[in-house]
Amino acid sequence: MKIHPVIMAGGSGTRFWPLSRKDRPKQFLRLAGDAPLLAATVARLPPLARADRTWVVCGPQHAAAARRMLPQLPKDHFIVEPCARNTAPCVGLAALHVAARDPQGIMAMLPADHHIAKPAAFRDAIAAGAQLAERGAIATIGIRPSRPETGYGYLKLGPRLAARGGKGAPRLHAFKVERFVEKPDAKTAARYLADGSYLWNSGIFVFRADVILEEIRRAMPVLGEQLAQIAAALGTPAYARTLKRVFPECPSISIDYGVMEKSDRIAVVPADLGWSDVGSFAALPDVRSTDATGNVAEGDALVIDGRNNVVIATEGRPVAVIGLDEVVVVDAGDAILVCRRDRAQDVRKAVEELTRRGRDEVL
Repeated sequence: MKIHPVIMAGGSGTRFWPLSRKDRPKQFLRLAGDAPLLAATVARLPPLARADRTWVVCGPQHAAAARRMLPQLPKDHFIVEPCARNTAPCVGLAALHVAARDPQGIMAMLPADHHIAKPAAFRDAIAAGAQLAERGAIATIGIRPSRPETGYGYLKLGPRLAARGGKGAPRLHAFKVERFVEKPDAKTAARYLADGSYLWNSGIFVFRADVILEEIRRAMPVLGEQLAQIAAALGTPAYARTLKRVFPECPSISIDYGVMEKSDRIAVVPADLGWSDVGSFAALPDVRSTDATGNVAEGDALVIDGRNNVVIATEGRPVAVIGLDEVVVVDAGDAILVCRRDRAQDVRKAVEELTRRGRDEVL
């Protein structure tokens, strides 16, 4: 079975400021190992999928860096969006390119900035999703929750389906998705965990190119018309001009809200992948080594009499944290971040304020 992985590599560089910047969002950072997240995403695909069938969607400010990082991919497999318009237009544009070569090609839509600790389990889950996709379903990978997490969306399991892999592949069970659930409060998240029929929504989808384009036309007819205009120019000298004119007018909406929550074709493969969306500095203890008291200390950083801190020193000068618990301290040379770990999601507020002050040199 031919699988076309499509890696969504857009980003504004706000959640990991000051390490991340506009021209270096988190997928270009080594947050969870020796390789940048984008390179690690591509590296975990073989032997399930080949480099010459792998695609990357990114913005113009990141295209050159992505090409340098991934020289094994064909040059024309870097799809450059003229501007950021969220994941529904991103998925639709990628589907046009895949469909032009393989109309019923099976696409695996993968965020570029996730960490997977169990790559073999990841490939098994994608293979099971591809079996469902081949029959016309839209498959997603659901993560078995390990805690009552309030930062993730959830999926509620419906009736069980049979999903069989190819010869030698492990059998994985799949379910219809009864509904998507928004990020819950702490009490509701605890109930979901105890219930056992809810999974974290990983944002990873597997589907045929023709199926997702059909679902976009049905659920988002305006976007469907805009994609049709782009499709008519694909492979012609008018493509770049048409894309630049039409794409910025596409609705800025996620594929989850725009299509998936309205579709009756959604199936889910539950999986234990060692998955993290690496959503903020607070998540780094989940994907990096910690000391005996739960501290992440990178570079010339030290923690004395403190627990569960994240301290990162990138410029070769010491950064010391003494007698504090649950804080984030990041020295990026030209900017320093200090915040409580439970406020790490608010880093973007600092970026917004620095933008208002015109401090573009540190953004």
